[in-house]
Amino acid sequence: MNPSEKRKSQLAAFDRLMTIMEELREQCPWDRKQTMESLRHLTIEETFELSDAILDRDLEEIKKELGDILLHIVFYAKMGDEKNAFDIGQVIQQLNEKLIRRHPHIYGDAVAEDEEAVKQNWEKIKLKEKGNQSVLGGVPRSLPALIKAMRIQEKARGVGFDWENRGQVWEKVDEELREFKETLDAMEDGLPDKEATTAEFGDLLFSLINYARYLEVNPEEALERTNRKFIHRFQYLEEAAKNAGKSLADMSLAEMDVYWEAAKKME
Repeated sequence: MNPSEKRKSQLAAFDRLMTIMEELREQCPWDRKQTMESLRHLTIEETFELSDAILDRDLEEIKKELGDILLHIVFYAKMGDEKNAFDIGQVIQQLNEKLIRRHPHIYGDAVAEDEEAVKQNWEKIKLKEKGNQSVLGGVPRSLPALIKAMRIQEKARGVGFDWENRGQVWEKVDEELREFKETLDAMEDGLPDKEATTAEFGDLLFSLINYARYLEVNPEEALERTNRKFIHRFQYLEEAAKNAGKSLADMSLAEMDVYWEAAKKME
């Protein structure tokens, strides 16, 4: 299929999706009942399912989950059209215009010779468009804390507020680790000051996330890989203990560690 025929096929598929959405909205009791509010939590779930597929590097599953998210986008646009607020064409056109505005090095006279310059231009243009009084005003309040820390740091960097080199960032990690340890060492009668330890631990995490950014390591992805690794090892431990006729609750830590090490060797 040549590029022209492929584009026609893509547009035809999208047109059919629009027709199906209209039919479902008119004829299906469940689809007819939905509102933007009722669909919201399902959209969040679909996004996490796409994330799982990406982490699994399962292209077939990614294709499926992208379809589910596209359905939600078309669904929201249909609801907007019913309210005479917007339709899918306006959604797409607004996106087209935004992409052109935010890529002046492609569609204008601006110069951006590397990825960092592109990101800085994007943040500056976005700040001007939204009229935010703060560079950080565009960070969603409901983002998970780890991802929010990443976005806060990226946005601050976009306007030049950043460390000069990786060594400085590691010094900050060292500083926050010392302060966290000092808080623990200062505990009286063995009980931690929860407010102080929470604050210092948060500072330590924030600095580690910042360092990961300098290493070009996505801390969310790194932590999720460790989560999955732990789950795999622990489930091996459970299965191996079961096959040996043992219960984890009745085993010592040393006994469980034998199976844990065996799981590590299998990776």
